[in-house]
Amino acid sequence: MAVDDRPDADKPATDDWAEALMEQKAEGDKNADTPAGGVLSGDAPRPFSSSGSSSNASDAPVRDINMVLDIPVQLSVELGRTKVSIKHILQLGQGSVVELDALAGEPMDVLVNGYLIAQGEVVVVNDKFGIRLTDVVTPSERLRRINKA
Repeated sequence: MAVDDRPDADKPATDDWAEALMEQKAEGDKNADTPAGGVLSGDAPRPFSSSGSSSNASDAPVRDINMVLDIPVQLSVELGRTKVSIKHILQLGQGSVVELDALAGEPMDVLVNGYLIAQGEVVVVNDKFGIRLTDVVTPSERLRRINKA
């Protein structure tokens, strides 16, 4: 569908994203039995708390975590992988098709600096791709995966 054919063609792109986020929040409210939180959930970051310490000592972890909150990281979504020989790579040209190990309709891997943190499904909002997270990897699962590798 062309952009001009849409009834809301003059609506800003941010409105489409806002609608998608509201839809995600509504779905999240339906699944209230699962704990929400974390940086990816959109919740405000919660500082570490140290019980039984003085107020000056409890401010230190807050300052420490605030120092890392603005560090940029590379977030990428992986469609799939495959292993090929250098010979095959050298034979690739325009129009070549490379078969990946992922199946069509399978969740995409969401990576932060190369580490799997979640899986999700591809969505399109205002002619741009996005990803709706369907499963966030728990810290214990991340450690288990690292130990396997």
